[in-house]
Amino acid sequence: MARAIERIEQDIAALKEAIRAIAVELKTAYASYLATLGLAVRKQLILASYHLCTQGYPENFLHLSLNQRQQLQQAIRKLGQLAAEQLLIYIKSEETGGDEGDEGEEENVTSSSSVTLDKSIPEPLTPDTSNPIELAKWQQKLEEVTQEILKKLSHDANLLLQKAGILPKKLPEPILAAAAAASEASSEVMPGPPNLLNLVIEIENEQQLEDSGLTQVMAINLRLGEIEFADVTLSSERRQIRNILVQLNKLGREYQKKHRERAIAEAEAAWRSSWFE
Repeated sequence: MARAIERIEQDIAALKEAIRAIAVELKTAYASYLATLGLAVRKQLILASYHLCTQGYPENFLHLSLNQRQQLQQAIRKLGQLAAEQLLIYIKSEETGGDEGDEGEEENVTSSSSVTLDKSIPEPLTPDTSNPIELAKWQQKLEEVTQEILKKLSHDANLLLQKAGILPKKLPEPILAAAAAASEASSEVMPGPPNLLNLVIEIENEQQLEDSGLTQVMAINLRLGEIEFADVTLSSERRQIRNILVQLNKLGREYQKKHRERAIAEAEAAWRSSWFE
């Protein structure tokens, strides 16, 4: 029985080494993915803003002066840059021991609004890299943080466009937030221009559609699925992450199986050691 327990211990040690190697591979893949995602987010934010200003609300955009348009465009680029930096903070802060965001980045670069993308993110988990359960929790939290950054970026971009006079001034934020949340629940690529949300709601003192008391509103809603769909490199890196996770799940099942076997072997040995006729 002692030899059986010893063999199980050796199997567990080997599994831990394999899981540590997978952990390094997973973190490296995510670092590359998030860097690529940052570039893609900046591009898609600009494209969505362009479509919203030129086709969603062309009259409102034309009412801006040349300087106001340039200030708005600069602020949109700045938001995208801040989001790209923030996407990497969660992984980098594990190595540096904290969030090293540059507070000086958040400056007022437009007369319409300040660029104030919230840079506060949850404290990074520091998982035991030989424990597949902790690694899975780390990976899930990283995905949640990524989605939260995109949600916050969409919110701040819409606020920027609203203060600049592009979006309706009386656009109810709770309605916009609820519609965005419903959109996030679907993993499918939405019809129409990517990363934009079309709403039909009632807004007082706004130009209304014919024969109705409703107003159509277009707003930015950056969605991870649509961003990945539009970028071949990003899609490839996402597939690589999925493949690594498949390996991690397989090792995780074996890890749990071996721990179960060890517990049974130790319990059997304990029973025998205490049994007397």
